[in-house]
Amino acid sequence: MPLLEAYCKGLLEDVLPFWIQHGFDAAHGGFMTCLNRDGTVIDTDKGVWQQGRACWLFGKLFNHVDRREEWLNLARNTGDFLERYCFDAQDGRMWFHVTREGLPIRKRRYAFSEAFAAMAFGQLYRATQVAEYAEKAQALFRKFIEHHLEPGHCQPKFTNTRPMRGIGFPMIAINVAQELRESIDLNQANYWIDRCIETIREFHVRPELECVLENVGVDGQFVDHFDGRTLNPGHAIEAAWFILWEGRYRGDSELIRLGCQMLDWMWTRGWDSQHGGLLYFVDVKNLPVQEYWHDMKFWWPQCEAIIATLLAWILTGEERYAEWHRQVHEWAHQHLADPEYGEWFGYLHRDARVSVPIKGNLWKGPFHLPRMQLYCWKMLEDDLASARQPEQEPR
Repeated sequence: MPLLEAYCKGLLEDVLPFWIQHGFDAAHGGFMTCLNRDGTVIDTDKGVWQQGRACWLFGKLFNHVDRREEWLNLARNTGDFLERYCFDAQDGRMWFHVTREGLPIRKRRYAFSEAFAAMAFGQLYRATQVAEYAEKAQALFRKFIEHHLEPGHCQPKFTNTRPMRGIGFPMIAINVAQELRESIDLNQANYWIDRCIETIREFHVRPELECVLENVGVDGQFVDHFDGRTLNPGHAIEAAWFILWEGRYRGDSELIRLGCQMLDWMWTRGWDSQHGGLLYFVDVKNLPVQEYWHDMKFWWPQCEAIIATLLAWILTGEERYAEWHRQVHEWAHQHLADPEYGEWFGYLHRDARVSVPIKGNLWKGPFHLPRMQLYCWKMLEDDLASARQPEQEPR
């Protein structure tokens, strides 16, 4: 099947119907994402990240693919659930985990729920032109930034004995700012994108180690302990394509070079030459990794690598990126896609045996996979005229 058709049909005829049929909660609003292989609900609790991401997805589809009322209704319904149940009235922060009916269960120390909700309300504004949605998106982005940067808001993960900084906040901030620039014309978007790219370049991109470090000392020091040595190739490759996307948007060759360098290093570090697929964690010194799931193949790193390699190929024309794209596309579709019940498995052993057959949980919902399909479909569609499409039929 041609690549463009594979992404388009995979999204519209497989993944979206799976989540709409099995995940949407018509009784209480939002999405239940804890689904068994066949889509049956195995836990009715709802992750707040997934509510924001689902709302964003259906809003994005309405705004960029087809103005289907079903998609807009799903986005608005899930946005309503976010507004009604996912905020703590005492401090204004968002919950991470609620019951099916929206009763709070837990909150996490970081503010990624706010980030994904900001993206969601941004797409709702673009779809409806209701000013309140834009105001919510901007306020949530501001809260996300303040929570992570202002002293006393986000409790540090590490003590002052060995303080560290992670790549998670700046990479997510880049993506949220890109989204809000597009949906609500966020006036400080470029400032935050530039600032966070520079943070990643200064502290996490390490030419002397030929890698992108996940965690570093507060001044960028390499921390020669488990936490400092552990690399997350999928995370770094996701950051790489956010930077490549910005380079594409601006026509900035330096940003494209930076994104490609990050992709090059982390593909080399993370791709499993024996079994295929991206490993979850690797050690920068090739020492044993502490986390016992380090050699598993999760769905989302493969999705991020599929986007990154295709985008790098379109931007540079370098055949190695087309070959890497072919490799990860074929491996993921062969081992993660479920031809019997649809959607993708989330968790495989290193040799690609299914570890657990669930299709969703508080972490896996309608986001990484449909986002990958949507972005790859639209990239190929946009660049078809250039006649520089990778091999049409994956071998």
